[in-house]
Amino acid sequence: MWTRMSKQSPQQHRRRPTAKRRARRQAFWTAGAMLIVFLFCLPLLPKFFLQESIPTAEPVSTESSSAGSATVSQPEEAEPAPEPEPQPLVQTVRFSATGDNLIHAPIYKQAQRRASGEEAYSFDYCYEHIAPFYAQHDVNWINQETLCTDELEPSSYPCFSTPGDCARALYRAGVRVFSLSNNHTHDKGASGIAATLRFWGSMPEDVVTTGLWKGESDYGHIPLQTVNGVTIAYLSYTEHTNGIPQNSSMQANVIYTSQTDVIEQQVKAARQLADFVVVGVHWGVENSHAIADPQRTLAQNLADWGADLIIGTHPHVLQNAQWLTAADGRQVFTAYSLGNFISTQEKPDQLVGAILSVQLEKTTEPDGTVRCSVLSPRLLPTVTHYDAGKSNVRTYLFRDYTEALTKAHGVRQAYPDFSLEMIQSIARENIDPEFLQLT
Repeated sequence: MWTRMSKQSPQQHRRRPTAKRRARRQAFWTAGAMLIVFLFCLPLLPKFFLQESIPTAEPVSTESSSAGSATVSQPEEAEPAPEPEPQPLVQTVRFSATGDNLIHAPIYKQAQRRASGEEAYSFDYCYEHIAPFYAQHDVNWINQETLCTDELEPSSYPCFSTPGDCARALYRAGVRVFSLSNNHTHDKGASGIAATLRFWGSMPEDVVTTGLWKGESDYGHIPLQTVNGVTIAYLSYTEHTNGIPQNSSMQANVIYTSQTDVIEQQVKAARQLADFVVVGVHWGVENSHAIADPQRTLAQNLADWGADLIIGTHPHVLQNAQWLTAADGRQVFTAYSLGNFISTQEKPDQLVGAILSVQLEKTTEPDGTVRCSVLSPRLLPTVTHYDAGKSNVRTYLFRDYTEALTKAHGVRQAYPDFSLEMIQSIARENIDPEFLQLT
């Protein structure tokens, strides 16, 4: 049977919440309120933490501490870095010295044939293989064995006169210092002296000549050259002038090696003026590899008087070299003979010369003390080459010379064994290994 249920109002139909449900609802509303507060405060958090991380500076009191106010200590200034220790000043000159520039007739005649343009003679061909070596040095010195002048006719042995174009070619090759004191200086008498003085006076200002003085009153004139802050004095002397005496008509004169009082005074004067004193001496016995006693005696005297470097010429062949100890303890390098640089002489020994290469080093200490040293002397052999008939004369460093050239050398007509091995033997027999540089 169906029982009919009576209608109830909504209020009558809704159930009453239990205590558990009331607690859950309260927790929900509490969490919601906290979330709203958190979201509201979130933008303020970075500012809050930034302020917390920065310490609050104490106010700096302008009153003295005696007033009881707080003061802030200033940070100590950093000590300046210590200054570096002063270092020595080292100045160097790469210096070379070359032997006898001996101009025989075949050399100036070929130069005349090669000439073109303004020059009447072209000697560049003779020296073109040596010019690159000269370019590696600051100063190049040579013994100009013959008079150079544009005024006199060229001539050969026994009384030489050489066209001025020869010296100009050497200048272009890199030579700046010319020693004029040798046994051929008087070959043309007073007129030759006057002509060569005029010629050298016409050369560029950076050319230095030594070995000719205009009388005794000129002996105090010491030729000087300053390169890379280093001052070098140049003196040159000769043993003789082939029996041609000096006379009052000559505008200039040489100083002979026998004039030891004059030489001593000059060397000592040069010692006071320069960092280095370079002395050229034309001495010894022609065509002899043996060093004569007078050479050794004079060399030691020159060292004791103040020379730093002694360059020997005249024998036309190589002689050995050595270190000498001067009276004051200095080490003085002496090359007794550099042999021929160029010539048309006819023996193998006369065709093998050497160029001296050294370093002149000046050291100035912070306290002003100066020390000057000749370092690393090396003798590099040279070969004068000419073809058959003494044609095409030119000079090579041995290191640039070839076996093919030896076979084409005109000297083989008389010496068929002329070869690189022979050239090496000549050099090794006459120069100590510590000084010889073949390559």
